[in-house]
Amino acid sequence: MFAALSQYMKSLKYTSLAQSSDASDGSTTRLQIHTFRFFNSRRLVILAATILFVLLLASFHFASPNGLPSVSQGWPSGPEHQNVTSDVDWSRFAYTQYATNTKYLCNSIMLFEILHRLGSKADRLLMYPSGFKISSPGSDGESKESLLLRKARDEYHVKLSPIEVVQRSSNDRKLPGVSGDKNNELLLIEGEATWAESYTKLLAFNQTQYHRVLNLDSDSTVLQTMDELFLLPPVPLALPRAYWLPFDDRVMSSQVLLIQPSKFEFDRNLKAIETAGSSDYDMEIVNNLYRDNAMILPHRPYDMLTGEYRNTGVHKNYMGSEEEPFDPEKALKEAKFLHFSDWPVPKPWTPPTREILEQKKPECIKEKRTNATDCRQQQMWLGFYSDFARRRKAILLLNIQ
Repeated sequence: MFAALSQYMKSLKYTSLAQSSDASDGSTTRLQIHTFRFFNSRRLVILAATILFVLLLASFHFASPNGLPSVSQGWPSGPEHQNVTSDVDWSRFAYTQYATNTKYLCNSIMLFEILHRLGSKADRLLMYPSGFKISSPGSDGESKESLLLRKARDEYHVKLSPIEVVQRSSNDRKLPGVSGDKNNELLLIEGEATWAESYTKLLAFNQTQYHRVLNLDSDSTVLQTMDELFLLPPVPLALPRAYWLPFDDRVMSSQVLLIQPSKFEFDRNLKAIETAGSSDYDMEIVNNLYRDNAMILPHRPYDMLTGEYRNTGVHKNYMGSEEEPFDPEKALKEAKFLHFSDWPVPKPWTPPTREILEQKKPECIKEKRTNATDCRQQQMWLGFYSDFARRRKAILLLNIQ
């Protein structure tokens, strides 16, 4: 292109500009001044080359690496947007879940059911204990775990990945670690199940068959598809800020993890696990490793706590300012991911006592000007739990205690 432009500029012809003036003696003197049609062709060539260079530079800058669409192509134009793009190879991406017991297996499959119903395009991958055997349909004495896993695979198109959860002596403080099949085996410390199980989530860093995975905590509800997150610019980890904690502490939430799997990052996480203290969980690990280089996802709309609806006072942390009022219906319509967090109210698969429910449910709000009572937050909060219970029983057709 530049050569053709240069050749064109060389072909430009000289033109004459005649000027005439009358001398005092009546004689006429004509002066021919040869000049370019443009003031200076060399300057024009330089200008055109500069413009061409800037355009080429811009095209490299806005093109996404690894063949991904640019953010402007992939980012939704509004909350109603569902089909983020039509030319993406979605098999390169996956929503991931891990389960270390039957209750959490049930929760994970509930999330996959929602993603299936919403029409999410990325793969769905479930990491589960290899001790959960999958029986043939109609087998005598089929376990609840087998029923759940078959339901996930056959109805919600979930890819199943068994993992070996190996118990170690509590005296062996150097582990959990990895041995054997490094993609699917995590060593956990016996007698510290809650502490150890949280690390299973970090196996997502080693699912290198995918370009990107999105790990969501299973004690949650997906309200809208989140496929657009897979199309963000490459980064080892993207996650939201823990908006409910002091802003200056710069704490990030591990409830939503957008991960670019790699052996390098997985090894970093394993080394961090080996030196973790007894009070260090997955959230502490990712904060220590990625505090200064993670991409921050906006918690609006990607990480809302149910506890926001128990807060009948100021919602500054969630809204981002004191000026914008909290409208419970508008906030829920905007949100894409809702995490159950209402301590001391138990998690939604454990029904709370009537006493706890009455003490901890949100209060109705009295409007100062009209004196009217607004109970929307209370009704919506109660609805979060009743909806979870209904789906757990009716959709899965199982009532696992």
